[in-house]
Amino acid sequence: MSINEKKISRRALLKASTAIATSPLFFVRNGWAGTFNPDKNAQVTLGFNIPQTGSYSEEGADELRGYKLAVEHLNGEGDGGMLHTLKPLHLNGNGILGKRVDYVIGDTHTDPKDAVAYARHMMTIDQVSMVSGGSSSAVAIAVQKLAQQLGVIFMAGLTHSNDTTGKDRRRYGFRHFFNAQMSGMALGPILERELGGERSAFHLTADYTWGWTQEASIRETTEGLGWRTLKTVRTPIGTSDYSPYIDAIRNSGADTLILNHYGQDMIHSLTQVTEAGLRDRQVNGNDFKVVAPLYSRLMAQGAGDALKGVLGTSNWHWSLQDAGSKAFTTSFANRYGFPPSQAAHTCYVQTLLYATAVERAGTLHPPEVIRQLEGLNFEGAGNGPVEYRAEDHQCMKSVLVVRGNPNPSSRFDLLEVEQEVPRQQVTYSANRFPGELGPYQVEEA
Repeated sequence: MSINEKKISRRALLKASTAIATSPLFFVRNGWAGTFNPDKNAQVTLGFNIPQTGSYSEEGADELRGYKLAVEHLNGEGDGGMLHTLKPLHLNGNGILGKRVDYVIGDTHTDPKDAVAYARHMMTIDQVSMVSGGSSSAVAIAVQKLAQQLGVIFMAGLTHSNDTTGKDRRRYGFRHFFNAQMSGMALGPILERELGGERSAFHLTADYTWGWTQEASIRETTEGLGWRTLKTVRTPIGTSDYSPYIDAIRNSGADTLILNHYGQDMIHSLTQVTEAGLRDRQVNGNDFKVVAPLYSRLMAQGAGDALKGVLGTSNWHWSLQDAGSKAFTTSFANRYGFPPSQAAHTCYVQTLLYATAVERAGTLHPPEVIRQLEGLNFEGAGNGPVEYRAEDHQCMKSVLVVRGNPNPSSRFDLLEVEQEVPRQQVTYSANRFPGELGPYQVEEA
């Protein structure tokens, strides 16, 4: 364990939670009363709250690698990565505001209650200036709500639900990752071109906020093309045996299966559907097809041959040749021995964006940092020109349509970037999903 890394133990978490629950209200975040004033601290402490166990643990492991690399670069260690490409440039490797960056780590277990417990410990006991992480939208939404209550900025990790920056948006929450609406908008033209307008779809959907909004957005897209939605079935997160659903798919008359699954859930469902021979059939005169609206290289590794030819979207891919992507991929590969995933990328970028906003504000005071993030236009991070939209804190940027590579040249060359859909084609109105950001200044407790 490095000197700037602290893992929060379950024992410490339980002790802190009991103390907080039985103590009077004892500190104010945004009021900067009492002992909490991070500008006076000798270092800046960040909280990285990631799934180290559970269905999304592979994503969590790579998120943590991205966070650690970001901290190294902020502290002037390593080759600097995107510090050489991110514009506007306000980072020079001397920490944040000249202070060394430290961090603490929690384990969300892909569970909102556990995620909130660890985040609360970070915010109240460790007195972090920012929390980031999570590979579940349910986790992100829960932690974001806590961040608003306690006045600590939350830079969301991997969260794709429309709700994160829609109905559940918060002033203290920001998302670099794209969302389900953008996936649907990016996929539509390619689905129409390759599969046509007369298809019948069956949806298997993870039963939580991400799955619900992913299903809604892809249905909006496909039904707009003329597809019929025959059936939607929701599956519990963490399901490993999908055999009870396979006969329902086979007997439904659907010629297209849309897997609104992620992580191990998608690996299991896609693999079992393929092994059952569903993809070797013709239905309604069409070859049976599978669409996975969101997936990653890590999932491609787990699914193996089952993912070959499957269309979906990704936030980013290591094969991109822009300066920011090349700098990050080279730095990450030199550090860890393999290329980064989209999870590592978005968490790395979120950390640098927070640091950039602090440098622009000249203070760690959250309302001032928030104002620097809102409406921030930047580039050099691997997604072309990006705007951190002020109205909902959603990054508007290009989206990748990807396909499982039918002829990979290595165990990492598993996705083909079919198209980089420009930002203009996936931009929607900030009023598309209603929500209220809330105040800049959290009232004193």
